[in-house]
Amino acid sequence: MGVRIGTRGSQLAVTQSQHTADQLAAVGGFETELIRIKTDGDVLTGPLSQMGGTGVFAVALRDALLVERCDVAVHSLKDLPTAAVPGLTIAAVPAREDVRDALCARDGLTLETLPIGSRVGTGSPRRAAQLLLTRPDLEIVDIRGNVDTRLGRVPGLPGNAADAPGDLDAVVLAASGLKRLGRTDVISEYLETSVMLPAPGQGALAVETRSADAPQDLSQAAAPDVLAQALAAIDDADSRLAVTAERALLARLEAGCAAPVGAHAFRKGSFLHLQAVVCAPDGTRHERRSKATDVFTEVGATLLGIELAEELLDAGVADFADLG
Repeated sequence: MGVRIGTRGSQLAVTQSQHTADQLAAVGGFETELIRIKTDGDVLTGPLSQMGGTGVFAVALRDALLVERCDVAVHSLKDLPTAAVPGLTIAAVPAREDVRDALCARDGLTLETLPIGSRVGTGSPRRAAQLLLTRPDLEIVDIRGNVDTRLGRVPGLPGNAADAPGDLDAVVLAASGLKRLGRTDVISEYLETSVMLPAPGQGALAVETRSADAPQDLSQAAAPDVLAQALAAIDDADSRLAVTAERALLARLEAGCAAPVGAHAFRKGSFLHLQAVVCAPDGTRHERRSKATDVFTEVGATLLGIELAEELLDAGVADFADLG
């Protein structure tokens, strides 16, 4: 048996897809093959928010699944729109990586020590707004491109080519991606969640498959499917509950993947905690709230996200944040 795994073609996407493929192969004992899929997000230029948000990275992979060009698809979970796609299921959420954002700055500078007026690159309205909450003097520069392209905008970072543009003082990237690529040497500061809440789903992967191939109640199956067993084995319960809460909040806010919304859910003791922030794009206004539940089910996590979103909406976040 061979399992075809759909992935975007970027270095980061291929790296994390290969890691997932290795996990599945180790559990299931089958061969795997990566199928590279080109998405609109890889081809189009301009700000993600003007292309429909990061969901543009998911459409082609999902289409490939539906037409059986691949058997599973690996997504960065923060890139997935919250709306379900008929016929497809998130069959596994492997153990989550670091959820934090990372500042990659020249000369080892931190967010506090960046000079007044420093130019900081990011393509994320969420990151831009939270940067401006802490440092309203910064000049935020919209950037696109893969990890190396973005890092090349900062002079002197390890691994940058001598002819790299070097026109920015810093960029902000997901710590999880840099860790998966083995590029933590470029990080000058991890931005703690007290300073910058991550995108819903950040640091987590979604292994999506056709609903007919997804794990069901394996204990009741006469001859459980080997792929379904492997998917069930790599699913991490705490990670799934956390991203379920975060994505439920995002869905109730009716906010897109690129909206200025940060959220982080985590299990601590006997409670699942959820923190969230909604910002004005220019960082001049924000509302930050938290809530917890002791119901460790997907329904409980979903209700947690919905209830916290309701609190934020009651606080008037739709009046100052671009949630579309």
